Amino acid sequence: MRKIVIGSGNQHKIEEIKAFFSDLEFDFEGLDPELELPEVIEDGKSYQENALKKARQRAEELNEIVLADDSGLSVEYLDGAPGIYSARFGGADLNDQEKYLKVLELLKGQPEAKRKAAFISVIALVDPFRNIEITVKGKCEGIIAKEPAGENGFGYDPIFYLPEYDKTMAQISQEEKNKISHRGRALQKMKTRIKESYN
Repeated sequence: MRKIVIGSGNQHKIEEIKAFFSDLEFDFEGLDPELELPEVIEDGKSYQENALKKARQRAEELNEIVLADDSGLSVEYLDGAPGIYSARFGGADLNDQEKYLKVLELLKGQPEAKRKAAFISVIALVDPFRNIEITVKGKCEGIIAKEPAGENGFGYDPIFYLPEYDKTMAQISQEEKNKISHRGRALQKMKTRIKESYN
């Protein structure tokens, strides 16, 4: 079975991606934690540039097919921030909770009309053997809640309110999330492209 390495150290993300692609005839594996790989400097100006840079660098280092993503939260009132800096918003040392509490603080007192937001994900696949590069994008629109809720998910999920569910992203099941989340939508597109490219 052919292998595709998920170029991420985020265990939540790895499990989510592996579960999504479980019906494909590929062996999806996370990065080996024993490997001491150099950090990928995410200096791109867009999600696509960063996702491709991660996938290209890891594919070259490992000589494997690599899947990588870059995703983030874009808040309208904050002019699109945290955006591509979502993972290190407020400083690299902050944990997930500290990051989303910072967003809530910046939106304090703002009405729902000014709390519109979107999760955006770009996924890139780089195959060094067949010289294939694929990128796809997924987007999920919602509203920044006034307070966090839910135990599922990770990152900014507890403050991302989905009006159609009357729940935050952290309150819905993984199955529901895979259908409507930014990453779920991007993964669905990637699954189609992988089937087309490797049939």
